[in-house]
Amino acid sequence: MPTTAGGSGAQTRAIAARVLDAVLHRGRSLKAELAASLPALRDPRDRALVEAICFAVLRQPLRYERTLEAWMPRPPSARDGELRALLYVGLAQLDPLRLPEHAAVASTVEAARALGHPHQAGLVNALLRRAQRDGLPALDPTHSHWPSWLRGRLRRDWPEHYAAILAASALPPPMWLRVNALREPVQAYRARLAEAGIEALAGPGAALRLEQAMPVAALPGFDEGLVSVQDLSAQQVADALAPAPGARVLDACAAPGGKSAHLLERDPQLRLTALDIDAARLRRVEDTLRRLGLSERAVLRAADAAEPAAWWDGRAFDAIVLDAPCSATGIVRRQPDVVLHRRETDLAALVGLQARLLDALWTTLAPGGTLLYATCSILQDENEHQVRAFLERTADARVEPLDARYGHDREVGRQRLPGEDGGDGFFYARLRRAPAG
Repeated sequence: MPTTAGGSGAQTRAIAARVLDAVLHRGRSLKAELAASLPALRDPRDRALVEAICFAVLRQPLRYERTLEAWMPRPPSARDGELRALLYVGLAQLDPLRLPEHAAVASTVEAARALGHPHQAGLVNALLRRAQRDGLPALDPTHSHWPSWLRGRLRRDWPEHYAAILAASALPPPMWLRVNALREPVQAYRARLAEAGIEALAGPGAALRLEQAMPVAALPGFDEGLVSVQDLSAQQVADALAPAPGARVLDACAAPGGKSAHLLERDPQLRLTALDIDAARLRRVEDTLRRLGLSERAVLRAADAAEPAAWWDGRAFDAIVLDAPCSATGIVRRQPDVVLHRRETDLAALVGLQARLLDALWTTLAPGGTLLYATCSILQDENEHQVRAFLERTADARVEPLDARYGHDREVGRQRLPGEDGGDGFFYARLRRAPAG
């Protein structure tokens, strides 16, 4: 692979092109590719730019593909994936990122040379100059890069909201903060942000909304545990569960730890067990709790929640959070590559796993206790259909109503769609186990 040269601007664009080539043309994970590539950049601003470019492209790659098809008699094929990805990088800098045009074009042209495509530098320059002059062709948001089978499910489940879901999923989300109420009142932290020149809008509970994302290092008191980054929809899991003070609570799929931390911040007396099947991901929970000063108040276990015999001590839980593994179709704006890699067979496997988790965890719940089933999916098979099937086979389970804060009423739960109230797509169902006797 050619070495990257030509200054940090060219290097940044070249790295972004390599990441996108791997994700779009070789089925790689965006998260994994960024983790491998970003350490090559010393300046955090350059790392942030690579991330911004990659996210912008992957939220609507079809837009850039159609632009090349309209403007080129023979667009680069998958065999020229790196060049095609670099053209996407250039176009995304102009729209939607709206970076300074001269620097964006010059650095992208130089990146073509650095990537070993010196004979294509003129082509890159010409296409980007045309984008400056004419703007990109418009694209109907329903002409989406979501796979056809998934668009079919989406249209079936949400016919009236189909276009809005696709459009919202292609937009960058706001940055939601959760203030650690054990350390500082929400309004006091909002004032602290204002002193740092950061404007924040008040949300429900401990939530604050920033319209522009920023590195966590720029947030006052982040390292000291004053605040965490967590989407509004995920924050409302704790509200929907609403365990009694001092309750014994299980967070069954706890990583990366935001929900466990939120529950502990709300109730210093809570007795919480955080479980995750992945020991490496469980270490992220530990790191999160340590930063917030909560690590001594939780028991962490690396185990499969669907196999209680391997980890459960036989003492029933008063409340359980099951934020179940799912298709992640409600958070495409945050994980834009998820729909590129999702297969229909994946969905069937996920639905089966969710059912196993529900059945297994129900046996660990105390009579009269509450289980909150949640996903970041917007597919009914994973959400309301899953809950209805559970209720049909579980004689002592009852659904409890949730109010309009949690989205659309589905009778056996509530569904927020992407972008509604500024939050991610999320499903909540509050289930009560019948009292003994």
